[in-house]
Amino acid sequence: MDVPGDELADRVRAMLTLDGEIEEKRMFGTRAFLLDGHILVGARKGGVLLVRVDEEHGAVLTTRPGVATAVMGSRTMGTGWLDVASEVLASDDELAFWLDVAREDAAAREH
Repeated sequence: MDVPGDELADRVRAMLTLDGEIEEKRMFGTRAFLLDGHILVGARKGGVLLVRVDEEHGAVLTTRPGVATAVMGSRTMGTGWLDVASEVLASDDELAFWLDVAREDAAAREH
């Protein structure tokens, strides 16, 4: 039986494999999906999606329901790392929204 993090990883993988540049690695207890060697998103325990964004954009996105600054162990990350609760990701449209946010912010960091 899949645990929620594995189920989320399967959904993320299905949506991101259309983009052949995505690499998948296990990092820090998270199934991370990387673009050009940098974490784009990660499927965490409990079906939580870790999303890497621009810090200013992240500060705005934390005002959305079910979104918080990511915590790793006892350390709260900056607003460039968000945890999106599993209940927010129930629909594929919501998951696609967060994947798009991560990709757009990654593209902006490149320039």
